[in-house]
Formats: sequence, structure tokens, C-alpha cells
Amino acid sequence: MQATPSTTPPGGQADPGFKLPEEKNAPDAALPQTTPETAGGPVEVVPGPLPPAVTDTSTRDLSIGAAVFVVLLVVYFFVRNAYVHHMVVRRVAPSTAGSAGWLLFVGLAFLSAAAVLAIINASRYLTWGVTAPLVVVGAVALVAALFIGRR
Repeated sequence: MQATPSTTPPGGQADPGFKLPEEKNAPDAALPQTTPETAGGPVEVVPGPLPPAVTDTSTRDLSIGAAVFVVLLVVYFFVRNAYVHHMVVRRVAPSTAGSAGWLLFVGLAFLSAAAVLAIINASRYLTWGVTAPLVVVGAVALVAALFIGRR
């Protein structure tokens, strides 16, 4: 003979399945009955000793920054040629004018490198260790270009 499956478990009680909990009219005893004194006051946030997290620079941002920098270098090369021509017309020796032109190119390139890096990711590249040397070398080269061009 075949055994027929039983609908009731061996304990004699049927499985009620999923059942919603009963509603309670009384508040839980575990919760506080009154609000603390600080619940209505302002929240004070104190900054920690750590600097803000440095975000990573995406490849897309670096590619756009590199393209802008290359375009600026091409423009600066034409500016250098115009400056050298201007100096030669003013009766400055061609070698001196050429040196002043290259110093102008280097100064503009370093300053624009600092600007492009700061625009790409300011939290990473706008620091003393990165920006200060670029700006100092660029400024020194521009001042030297002006002084050499006056001879």
C-alpha cells in the first residue's frame, strides 16, 4: 500500500505560514520615555586632523588636459617666433633674441602646466610640492627672457 502524505505535522498543529505581528498599543519598555536634552540642540561638526581625501583623476580628464597643453605649446611656439622677430627688428642680436625667445617659451609652458594640472584635479595637483616649482621656474624664465631681451 501507498502511504498518503499527512497535512498536519507530527505535533498535531498545522503550520500557520507567514503571519503578521500583532499591533501593540503600548510603547515598548526598551525605548526611552522622554527625549534627551541634546535632541533639540544644534549639531556641531568638528573637522578632523586629516586633510580631505585625494580623488583619483580619470583617464579622460588626463587626456583632455594633455591635449589642451599640447595646443598651448603650439601657440607658445608661434608666440616665441613672433617675439624673436620683434627683438631682431629692434636691433637685438639674433642669438640673444633666440635665447630670450626660448626662455619666454619655457616660462609660458611651465606656467600653463601648473594651470592645467590645477584645473584637471585641484585636490591632487594644487599642492606646494607640485605647483610651487612649476610657478617658480616659469616666473624666473619669464623675468630672464625680459632681461636678456633688453641687452
